[in-house]
Amino acid sequence: MSTPSPLHAVHEALGAAFTDFAGWSMPLRYGSELAEHKAVRTASGLFDLSHMGEIELTGPEAARALDYALVGKLSAVKPGKARYTMICDAAGGVLDDLVVYRLADDKFMVVANASNAPAVAAALRERAEKFDVEVTDRSADLALIAVQGPTSTAIIGSVTGADLDALKYYASVPAAIAGIDILLARTGYTGEDGFEVYVDGDRAAEVWRVLTEAGKDHGLLPAGLACRDTLRLEAGMPLYGNELTADFTPFDAGLGRVVKFDKPDGFVGEAALRRRRDADVETKVLVGLVGQGRRAPRHGYAVLASDGTEVGTVTSGALSPTLGHPIAMAYVPVAVSEPGTALTVDIRGTGTPVEVVKLPFYQRPA
Repeated sequence: MSTPSPLHAVHEALGAAFTDFAGWSMPLRYGSELAEHKAVRTASGLFDLSHMGEIELTGPEAARALDYALVGKLSAVKPGKARYTMICDAAGGVLDDLVVYRLADDKFMVVANASNAPAVAAALRERAEKFDVEVTDRSADLALIAVQGPTSTAIIGSVTGADLDALKYYASVPAAIAGIDILLARTGYTGEDGFEVYVDGDRAAEVWRVLTEAGKDHGLLPAGLACRDTLRLEAGMPLYGNELTADFTPFDAGLGRVVKFDKPDGFVGEAALRRRRDADVETKVLVGLVGQGRRAPRHGYAVLASDGTEVGTVTSGALSPTLGHPIAMAYVPVAVSEPGTALTVDIRGTGTPVEVVKLPFYQRPA
């Protein structure tokens, strides 16, 4: 049976359509997913992300433990800041992509994707055994609510006393909403400015109601997982299980920049990733594809070269609500990865022309 979010009753009252996602019962949409998508691009959306996993590492060697366990150099992150990183296996394959918040000198919070949270927690415990650190899975205790979009600053600013001008992208600060303690982070997965609110699960409904009320004059709509997927796709953000799997390294996904080799204790997967970094010949790389018309490439569809040879596979695809044409991401050989290259996607037996483009498809106005 699916685990309900701490906000399940709130979603039921809003008429949400639910879906099973990684063992959680989560809102897919509340009405029109197109309206929810457009609200995030033009105003703001209110998301329940309580299915995500939160694992805390506390102790004098917490930073060293994370440097060893993950590909990033978390010891270089200052308290109050966050970093996007990954956890890889010994062969360099991606086990999950993560956001890690440094809450204090000796305290970090690792946020994992819902489907991988138990495995990430287990791997962190195993990899941290030789360090003076305590690993605690707090996923069942915390709720996560996100406000994403151009009006998010006005909404959050009206309900907290936090200095939002000082809270830069990928930073966090302890704060309060309606007297309820939260961790406020300027992070998100939509391509827009926005905030994520970590709060005890038993206080989540109160925080949701306060944010809903504060957003009435700012175009805020509750938004489900369906529009979150099209938003992140437009922004060229990878999804674990699609663009990221244990079959690919961070370098394959064009994210080699997150791998840091200058760490005294080394890290799991270092040798394999060093070989991949130094390889003379790349196999396949992640690219963007754009099409015309209304038929969108979908996950698993074959990508074909001009001679009809299958050269790759679509990892994610949709009709872009913002751009008005089909978009997709796919792994293809380097030889056909240059922007402007003409390819074809087999959409249910029909070859549909697409063009390789540089990611992301959409960037918010400066």
